[in-house]
Amino acid sequence: MIDTGEMDRVITKLETLDDEELAVQLLKELNDRTRALSDLVMNRDESLEHEVWKQKCDEAKEKVDELLEKIDRL
Repeated sequence: MIDTGEMDRVITKLETLDDEELAVQLLKELNDRTRALSDLVMNRDESLEHEVWKQKCDEAKEKVDELLEKIDRL
């Protein structure tokens, strides 16, 4: 999950990008990735073994982190 301070920082960075289309695209992608992670964390599928569930959570978190790094490099 992303804490509020980090989310504020990312939103501010996206709001100040010169390329508005890129900013919108990145914001949508961030929303999609954080939603996927939240869905996994908050709605644990009981049919999944713990290790499989944890692996899926780790993968989803990694995707969020990769996008945050991409935004930071802008």
